[in-house]
Amino acid sequence: MVEYKFVEKKVGIIGCPFNGGQHRNIGVEKGPKKLMEFGLIEQLEELEWGVEFDGHHKLNELRPAEDPNIGKLKKPLYVSRVAETVSKAVESHLKRKQVALTLGGDHSLALGTVSGTLSVYPDACLIWVDAHADINTPETTKSGNLHGCPVSFLLGIAGKVPGFEWVNKILSPDRIAYIGLRDVETSEKKILKQLGIKAFSMHEVDKYGIGKVVEMALDAVNPGRTRPIHLSFDVDALDPTVAPSTGTPVRGGLTFREGHYICEAIHETGCLVSVDMMEVAVPDHEIYPDIDDSQVFATVTVGLSLIRCCLGETLL
Repeated sequence: MVEYKFVEKKVGIIGCPFNGGQHRNIGVEKGPKKLMEFGLIEQLEELEWGVEFDGHHKLNELRPAEDPNIGKLKKPLYVSRVAETVSKAVESHLKRKQVALTLGGDHSLALGTVSGTLSVYPDACLIWVDAHADINTPETTKSGNLHGCPVSFLLGIAGKVPGFEWVNKILSPDRIAYIGLRDVETSEKKILKQLGIKAFSMHEVDKYGIGKVVEMALDAVNPGRTRPIHLSFDVDALDPTVAPSTGTPVRGGLTFREGHYICEAIHETGCLVSVDMMEVAVPDHEIYPDIDDSQVFATVTVGLSLIRCCLGETLL
């Protein structure tokens, strides 16, 4: 039986239907509602968790009438407003000793979720499970899409960007570890090496196995298993054969079991306080005819399964 070190057996669900951090109209803003429609609350209650659901935040209402680019950055004011709102929601749940579970939405939301965690637990560490590093700065980004930049803001290396002054809870490089990377830009590789950030690509997963990789990641950021853990999980970390309906799929990803093992192992530490489940997409079939209902179903159900494992579901 896992002893929870920082929370009670209660979870606060934060629905974030948001796609402002990227340009592809793949339907990531529809993912949170679909996860709820597929029975998330009931599934967590079956695991004997007390559940509080905020409802789906009306993030579209935060869209400014004008939102000019700042340098290369697209929709900066919109993303900042949304992230700050989400940060406060996460902070509210954590202060009540609940696990903060955020359903996204694109991964720019993590700027808000992790900031909210750090507001309550300044010594928290971050496990980032993703095909992408999302650590580009406003200077190094090629696309200008902020879903590729949240980690640079969290680390305080993004520089001063108007509208983001509220981001003042800084994560140190020795408290973040990546798992599952396989599509990393040259600029991002340089940042990872310069800061000495622990990053376990699919090469390490192949070489050591997922059990050893998770152990090494935790040893790097939480050696005594005494720090709160924020898990930010982008479903594109999984291979597209497992989670085909997502924003930016990349071949060669984590298997079904590897993804679940990460969640199971982090739950077993008793340190988990926050979870992001990001980039579950429900695309318009007219725009993306190659993604059918069965692929959406597979992705939504695997997202739900990962969440359940984070909160204690086991095979036996």
